[in-house]
Amino acid sequence: MEFWAMVASESDSGIVLARQQISEEFLGPGTVTIKVHYSSANYKDALAITPGAGVVRKYPIVPGIDLTGEVVASEDEDFVPGDLVVAHGYDIGVSHNGGFAEYARVPAEWVVKLDGLSPGDAAALGTAGFTAALSVQSLLDRGLTPDDGPVLVTGATGGVGSVSIDILSGLGFEVIASTGKTDAGDLLAELGANEVIGRLPGDAKVRPLSKAQWAAAVDSVGGESLAYILSSIGYGGAVAVSGLTGGTALPATVLPFILRGVALLGIDSVSIAIEKRRDFWAKLGKELRPQHLSTIEHFSPITDAGKVLHAIQHGTHSGRTVFGVAGEF
Repeated sequence: MEFWAMVASESDSGIVLARQQISEEFLGPGTVTIKVHYSSANYKDALAITPGAGVVRKYPIVPGIDLTGEVVASEDEDFVPGDLVVAHGYDIGVSHNGGFAEYARVPAEWVVKLDGLSPGDAAALGTAGFTAALSVQSLLDRGLTPDDGPVLVTGATGGVGSVSIDILSGLGFEVIASTGKTDAGDLLAELGANEVIGRLPGDAKVRPLSKAQWAAAVDSVGGESLAYILSSIGYGGAVAVSGLTGGTALPATVLPFILRGVALLGIDSVSIAIEKRRDFWAKLGKELRPQHLSTIEHFSPITDAGKVLHAIQHGTHSGRTVFGVAGEF
């Protein structure tokens, strides 16, 4: 069987993402074969076509760290043809061919059966929405309540940020959205942000300990921004961090941790155990379900993947782009 895929390959001019026919053997090993309905655009997918980024271990590869669709064949008794599923994380789109193809084959222990979500909604959430849910839940597990005060969300127009705002506002929290996009105020207000501020730290000096401004934060930026946030979290607060667009270095001190009892909560959505992954996807279809997903969702055919990923590379992309795969080649 041959079918269409967007394949990333190395060339003299860099990494090229191109429409290509591939065979079933190209997919590699796995126990569940999925007809892909949708994939989505993520920062990691943009890195997969960025020379020297170090995300992809070997080319050529089908990128796409998220995929949703319908099971067409299974060697595992937990899945049967016709099941609607989502798969993301682990090695998908990195060292195992991903969602930018009409078919994908993955191990059963990477697959989640959908409950309460359509394949389109699951793709709109994807890794970013899953990471947002993990971030919010980590703060709730620390005992955070709306009575504790405002919660800051950085990278507010990105996938993690926008879904986090939607979930937090739906739970009754006062949300402060931080973004470098000056024209995003109306969108963020529609998602539930009570206030929109600029990119942090802005003109402020990063101090070891600053005036407490927020009860907690969801941060997808890292770097100097995270250092400023840590210094400005109130007593007993926490920061759930999942990103590094602002850099990997953390120019901070221990003072927020030992004088205010602030916690830094690392959020990993790649290698999390499948049982916990399935539990969180169930929550995303129920109590943690965002109320304004259609507001941040954009649809594009999979053949536009290169254009969308280049927008992510240049920082001009907002919200969640869902790639239609089935019937879009």
